[in-house]
Formats: sequence, C-alpha cells, structure tokens
Amino acid sequence: MRIENLSPGGFAANCYLLCDGRAAILIDPTADLAALRQALLEKDVSPAAILLTHGHFDHILTADALREGLDVPLYVHAEDAPLLHDAHKNASALFMAPLLAKPADRLLQGGEVLQIGGFSIGVLHTPGHTQGSVVYTVGDLAFTGDTLFADGYGRTDLYGGSTPLLRQSLKKLSTLPRTTRIFPGHGSSVLLCDALDHLLL
Repeated sequence: MRIENLSPGGFAANCYLLCDGRAAILIDPTADLAALRQALLEKDVSPAAILLTHGHFDHILTADALREGLDVPLYVHAEDAPLLHDAHKNASALFMAPLLAKPADRLLQGGEVLQIGGFSIGVLHTPGHTQGSVVYTVGDLAFTGDTLFADGYGRTDLYGGSTPLLRQSLKKLSTLPRTTRIFPGHGSSVLLCDALDHLLL
C-alpha cells in the first residue's frame, strides 16, 4: 500500500491518499480537486470513498467539490454528521467564513470493519476532540485525525469536546500495537509508542 499526504492544505490539515493496486481511499478532504485529480492520474488509481476522521471545518474544506467531481461516497461517524451543515458546530464560524457540506452518504457507529475497494479498514470511535471523532486502522497503520498527534492531542474546548472522553480514547489507542504508525490530522507521522510517550494517561 502507498500513502501520500496531498496537503498540508488549508489550516495545515493533512489529506491522505491511500493507494493499493488501482484502488484508492481519501482521508480528510482538504486538497483541492485539481491537485487530487493530478495525483490520481499520476498513480493511475480510482477513488472508492472519502473518509472523515471528524467534522471540523479544516477537515472538510473540499468535501463537496471532491465528492461531486469524483462521484464517491463520504463517510463520517453519526455523532459528527450534524457538524457538516452547522458552521458553529464545525467551528468554521469562529475562524473563517461559514463552511458547510452536504450530508454524508454513510454514517458510522464505530466498531465496523469497512471493506472498500479492496481495503479492510477498522473504525475506532474515539470521542473527545469531537463527539464523533474516529481513528481508521489499516493493518499496522492508524489515521488518527485530531485525536492524537506526534507530540500531543486535539483541543477539547470546541463544540462536542470533552477532556475526560479524550483521555479514555487515548487509553483505547494505547491498546493498539506500539509499533503501529500513526498518521495524524496535523503534523508528521510517527510510531504510536513515540506519540504516547509524550502523554500522561
């Protein structure tokens, strides 16, 4: 499997393109449509889905443009579905002009194993940064969104945030193999053990 970070885009949010054979998955749509089309052409892959780690505005910047331009479904946890069409809940009203997205095509509950385009993707519900934050696991990789960074974790003072819940979610992540490599919503990739060593759980 190949992984490319098409961003940091707006607000330094990462946008990951996972490729396996000719299939591809996009995680957190922040790249613009032209950049993504170019990447898909160069890699000769076709996208099968767009996955959101959570519903904050900086992780859905180009969700509608990519979904319409590529005709692929958008997945989000059910708890974060309301953030897509509420500028106060997704925090865009606080930092920029209100940003809204159309409703998701698929709602997640956590605990699923998604079979998409040849990928087997585990869904861990990790509330705390938002109520519907999730971590996607693919083999020994974990796409952690803003639940866990290389050197910290996401803020909990926005809508739906909860420090106690985030602490529980981080403990849940600590049960994954420590050699798991995480790909966070902001910043660089790192081994899970190195990320957890920064935390006091």
